[in-house]
Amino acid sequence: MNKKLLGQLNKAKNASRKLGLLSLAKRNSILKNLALELRKNKTLIIQANLKDLKNFPENNPMRDRLTLNSERIRNMAKEIESLIKMPDPIGEVFDCRKRFGLKLCKKRVPIGVIGVIYESRPNATTDIAAICIKSGNAVVLKGGKEGRESYIILHKIIKKALIASGVDSAAVLFVDPKTKNAVSEIIRADGLIDVIVPRGSSGLINFVRKNATVPVIETGAGVCHTFVDASAKINPSALVVFNAKTQRPSVCNSLDTLLVHKDIAAKFLPVVAKMLLQKRVEIFADQKSFAILKNHYPAEFIQKAKLTDFGREFLSQKMSVKIVSDLSGALSHIAKYSSKHSEAILSEDKNNCEKFLSEVDAAAVYVNASTRFSDGAMFGLGSEIGISTSKLHARGPMGPKEMTTYKWVVQGKYAFRK
Repeated sequence: MNKKLLGQLNKAKNASRKLGLLSLAKRNSILKNLALELRKNKTLIIQANLKDLKNFPENNPMRDRLTLNSERIRNMAKEIESLIKMPDPIGEVFDCRKRFGLKLCKKRVPIGVIGVIYESRPNATTDIAAICIKSGNAVVLKGGKEGRESYIILHKIIKKALIASGVDSAAVLFVDPKTKNAVSEIIRADGLIDVIVPRGSSGLINFVRKNATVPVIETGAGVCHTFVDASAKINPSALVVFNAKTQRPSVCNSLDTLLVHKDIAAKFLPVVAKMLLQKRVEIFADQKSFAILKNHYPAEFIQKAKLTDFGREFLSQKMSVKIVSDLSGALSHIAKYSSKHSEAILSEDKNNCEKFLSEVDAAAVYVNASTRFSDGAMFGLGSEIGISTSKLHARGPMGPKEMTTYKWVVQGKYAFRK
C-alpha cells in the first residue's frame, strides 16, 4: 500500500477510537461548528465548485449533481443542524434478558471507520462526515476527480470544525482523487477500514463489490418504476409521475420506467405526456404505448424502446414507458428489471396496493407517492450516507443509527459455566 495512504488510514483508525468515546454534546459541538463554517465560507465553496464545473461538459446530466450554489450550501448546513437535534445513536441499551445469573444486554456502538467512495456529489462530503461524526465513526472520503476542488475546500472546513472542538482532525480523512490506485487500496484495507460504502455508477459499485476484501454495504443504482393501476386517479397520478421524473432527474430516486395498466393507458398517457413535454422529456415507448403517444408527443422526443431501455438508470430527462396487462404483469417486470431501490404503485384498489407492498422486493416501496421521497432528510434521518439496496445490516436511506452496530454486554457475579 502507498506509504502515505497507509499512514493516513492508521491515523483515522486511531481517531475512530477517540471519537467513539466522545459525549453527545461534544459530537454535536463539532456539527454546530461545521454548519457555521459552511455558512461563513459559502463564497469560497462556490468559487472552488466553479473550477470543477469549468472542466465538466455543459451537456452532461451529471453536471447537476456536481453543482453547488447558495441554496444547496444552505441546505447542507440545515441538514447538519437537523442531525444535531436527533437523539444519540450510540449507547442505547436494548434487548435485555436474564439467564444463568447473568444480565445480558445489547449496547449500540459505532462501527469504527467507514470508507465512502463516491462520484460527482460534493454535497455528500459534509452529509457523510456529519452522519459519521454524529454516530461516533471516523470516515475515509474518496470523491471522484471531477469534484476535486470542491472536496478540498469542504475537507478544510470539516477539519476546521473538528479542531475548533478539540477533536483529532484525522477522524475525517480526505483521499485526494489524484492518489494512484486509491480505490483499490481502500477497499482492501482490512483492519483499518471496517466497512465500505460505494456511491455512484453501477460500474463503480460492481468494481467495489467484486474486488473488496473489506465488508461492503451496497448502494445500488436506482432503476425506479412507477405502476399506474387501472383504478388510479388520472390527474393526481400524472402529477406524481411528472414529479418523480422531472423534479431532479440526475439522482438515484428519480423515475426511470413508467408502467401503465392497459385499461387506463389511452386516457392516462396523453395527460401525463402533456406534462412531461414541459421538461422536454425523451420517451422510449414499447409498441403499445408508442401507438398511443405518437399522436400526443412530438416525434423528436419519442422513439420505440429497445430491450436495453428497460432496467436502465437514465439520470436525465429520459424515461421508458410500457403498457402491462395487469398488476401481475407489472410485478413481473419490476422483479426482472428493478435494482431494488424504490418502487411505486398509484392505485385506488386496496388489495392491489397490499399485493404490491408485499411482493415487490425493494428498499422502499410506495403507494400513491413519488419515489423522489427516498432520501435521508425526507425520512427524518437528517441526511444519509447513501441508500442501501443490501439486505444485511441496513436497507434504504442510511442515517446515524444505521452507522452503528451493537455488542453484547454481559454482567454476572463471578459467574462461571457449569
